[in-house]
Amino acid sequence: MQPVTFKQFNSVTDAMAAGYSTLDGGSTSARLDAELLLAIALGQSRAWLYANPDAALTEKQAQVFAALLTQRAAGRPVAQLTGKREFWSLDLAVTEFTLVPRPETETLVEQALQYIPANKPQRILDLGTGSGAIAIALACERPAARLVATDISSEALATAQDNATRHCPGRIDFLRGDWYLALPEGIERFDVIVANPPYVAENDAGLTDPELAFEPADALYSGKDGLTAIRAIVAGAASYLRPGGRLLLEHGFAQAQPVQHLLRAAGFAALETVADLAGQPRVSHGQRP
Repeated sequence: MQPVTFKQFNSVTDAMAAGYSTLDGGSTSARLDAELLLAIALGQSRAWLYANPDAALTEKQAQVFAALLTQRAAGRPVAQLTGKREFWSLDLAVTEFTLVPRPETETLVEQALQYIPANKPQRILDLGTGSGAIAIALACERPAARLVATDISSEALATAQDNATRHCPGRIDFLRGDWYLALPEGIERFDVIVANPPYVAENDAGLTDPELAFEPADALYSGKDGLTAIRAIVAGAASYLRPGGRLLLEHGFAQAQPVQHLLRAAGFAALETVADLAGQPRVSHGQRP
């Protein structure tokens, strides 16, 4: 696509209208996207934009806004352009090395909290933590819990550690490695294991979201059927869960049945699948006998 180019906007109102026009049709939240990017370009808040509709943009501000619009129109997620995303009412930093936290993942947090007593010390493991969203949300909600979070990406772990330092310093131990391989030998078992692993099938023809091209492939795709990572997590979970411990997994809307089958085959009981706010089966979990 051609880069978006603007000379000098007459006002904030003109810039917002031009931004919306540029993104309309390519984004389901074009107006919000334009406002967020304009706020970034001006170093102001969205509220400031509405309070100062006639304020003029400098040439530099116009250039920055045009560059941001060009990237957004190409599909780059707004969170990557702003460098942050809200999750569980937490302001989290995100980068090109982390999956952008999705609202549906809050369903995983909600379910996990049901199995983590509020005032009882618990050990929680978050596999493939990315930006640290899940682990940090759980740490903030359960101050008595101690968490371990792993990721194979050192860049993602650096972002997660920065986020944890701001929201729950000293509460989460971050370890680098592929799933359970990140854990040291002889580590104490966990009460709850959570994971939002990659679960998109390779070469999935049904994917049309251009944003996915800008997110880390190893956080999205997982084998021909999308279940490779989930298989590995389920297979190893019993060795790291205490008896009665719970494994909770986010998955694709069409994967509830095969994920429950994997849990059952691995000996998990009290299986349950929960829908997200859109009504799609999103989280399946089971208990180690």
